[in-house]
Amino acid sequence: MGGRSQCGVVILDGQIASKNEKCHVGNHSHSFTMARGCLCCVKYMLFLFNLLFWLGGCGLLGVGVWLSVSQGSFATLSPSFPSISAANLIITLGAVIMVTGFLGCLGAIKENKCLLLSFFITLLVILLVELILLILFFVYTDNVSESARQDLKEGLTLYSTNNNVGLRNAWNTIQTEWHCCGVNVYTDWHTALQEKVVPDHCCQNIYQDCGRNATNQFWTQGCYEKVEEWLDDNKHLLGTIAMCVLVIQLLGMAFSMTLYQQIHRSGKKYEA
Repeated sequence: MGGRSQCGVVILDGQIASKNEKCHVGNHSHSFTMARGCLCCVKYMLFLFNLLFWLGGCGLLGVGVWLSVSQGSFATLSPSFPSISAANLIITLGAVIMVTGFLGCLGAIKENKCLLLSFFITLLVILLVELILLILFFVYTDNVSESARQDLKEGLTLYSTNNNVGLRNAWNTIQTEWHCCGVNVYTDWHTALQEKVVPDHCCQNIYQDCGRNATNQFWTQGCYEKVEEWLDDNKHLLGTIAMCVLVIQLLGMAFSMTLYQQIHRSGKKYEA
């Protein structure tokens, strides 16, 4: 006969104790397997997420470098900020996305808490910067708009100079594609060029010296107003894109912190 244990369970020849031990070990093993499976799922989801992120950054960087080399219509239109061109902005954006995606990929595949935390902090900083810039833009919309108009008008004076081919090509492309002329109105060119002419690309039917003819042959609406109209017409699309970017950032932060916590709970030591 067996005796009674302190827990109130009768032990017959040690069989019940043995079964309890096996059950405890089995439950522990099952829980560990489930936790490990959850960890692997989050790990590879985060890896694939950041792999796409990294590839997108590579693509943007390549496009930016190509634009920077070819210049063309993507040069800066602002004489006050010559380094702020479409090419440089795309290169910067691509580099940031590449670095962020690399941190996420490496942190996920290596299950490295330090890299995962760095990835989370990077996304958080980017998100905060975006929010701050957005708030400042809406608070100072009128000031930003007026400064942009004035700076663009000053840039018109560089149109005919020999060392600003990129700026000239940019204005030619914008005026041709957007059917506009000048910044606010076509007479902006009269002030900039110091004579009553406009570039040939302001003409509705482009031919040499067409900008010296009557006003009814070229576009009279300013390009700044055209851009504002385009933004207003596409505000829902732009808002949707902004929301998608926000969701992607939040998902990246959620995945990284979930994986970080899973690794922390599993007791995995830091890996260099």
